[in-house]
Amino acid sequence: MALTPSNMIDLGSPAAPFDLLDPRTGQHINLNNLNPERGLLIMFICNHCPFVKHIEHALTQLGKDYTNSGIQIIAISSNDAVAHPDDGPQQMAKKNYPFPYLYDETQDAAKAYDAACTPDFFLYDQQLKLTYRGQFDSARPGSDQPVTGEDLRAAMDRLLAGQPPLAEQKPSIGCNIKWRN
Repeated sequence: MALTPSNMIDLGSPAAPFDLLDPRTGQHINLNNLNPERGLLIMFICNHCPFVKHIEHALTQLGKDYTNSGIQIIAISSNDAVAHPDDGPQQMAKKNYPFPYLYDETQDAAKAYDAACTPDFFLYDQQLKLTYRGQFDSARPGSDQPVTGEDLRAAMDRLLAGQPPLAEQKPSIGCNIKWRN
């Protein structure tokens, strides 16, 4: 597993359009039919990555904790499902996340967001301008750091409180996105 950091695109960058399948419902979700009253969190994750597995329960809890906050949360899997079948739509549909988990079969969404790793987090304000890109927290598989989500939660709480983005944002670290050949 190659350790890959987030690309740390510029704050203020606009959210890119997408139209992706939710394997659990069979419906397509696109940027225009979301309801980000106060903001939008887009998480690039997958099923097989040990970094995502390490925080999976905390991601579920995050989704539950912010359900009524006005921040719309979605997750996207962009990995090549031919090479990594665990990351395909049939396996994704088995996940019970409290937010949509969308399949990026063409990998166009990952490219549009300049996503580099799993997990990779992008938090947008009400105008869909980027306010946070970075790590969930400092926990990693095999480390003694507890999984808290403190970095992402702090960014979300600042957004909800109308405060400016965090000055210091650390890149997420995880497995590289599994690009098609």
